Amino acid sequence: MAWTIANETAGGGARGIAGTLWRALTDRLEGLGQWLAPLFLRLIMAWEFGEAGFEKLRGDNWFSHVQENFPFPFSVVSTDISWFMATWFEIVGAFALVLGLFTRFFAFSLLILTFVATAAVHWPDSWSSLGELWQGYAISDDGAGNFKLPLLFAVILVPLVLNGAGKLSLDHLLGRIRLPAPGTPRADGLSWSLAGVAFGLPLATLFPAFGLLLAAAGIAGFVVTWFRGGAHAA
Repeated sequence: MAWTIANETAGGGARGIAGTLWRALTDRLEGLGQWLAPLFLRLIMAWEFGEAGFEKLRGDNWFSHVQENFPFPFSVVSTDISWFMATWFEIVGAFALVLGLFTRFFAFSLLILTFVATAAVHWPDSWSSLGELWQGYAISDDGAGNFKLPLLFAVILVPLVLNGAGKLSLDHLLGRIRLPAPGTPRADGLSWSLAGVAFGLPLATLFPAFGLLLAAAGIAGFVVTWFRGGAHAA
């Protein structure tokens, strides 16, 4: 390794050597990150959701006390069905995250579950300004909301939705065995449109107007990109 870095820094002035050393360092950190960074995110989320799921499995259904706070369509679903789905999505999702199996699906499912839970039990009953709303960024139950933990969960889950499980996962192994070679990552019009729909709809559970507007913009962007031929180039 030292010989490789020495070759990489051979030639050039001090600035060139510093830049080459920095590139050698960041290349290796990024290489390790593809293996380790998603693993740590998966494991902490597996612990949190697994613990919550097993608590529900051993406990009593209390969803009937907060059903009126559930966003549509969960507000019209039987609380027994909602309890069953939440319990087993958390348990099965936790095991899937540990293994790195179907990671994007389960991370997105748990992201939706997190938004629904936030709307039902972690969101303030009323707020008139962003400053007042931000009082709920806490781990407490003083009437202002307590959405700090679910917000952190959502922030952790989003990279798993976008980047997947990483190389230390069954997803990566199955991809190497059964799927075509990965293409070049893209952030084109279709990508942003998909993000608008995928994240706008869950956000609508907390910010209805903004979330629906974001989802509508995503749909419009998808249609425009499709008719401009972007879908054929994808």
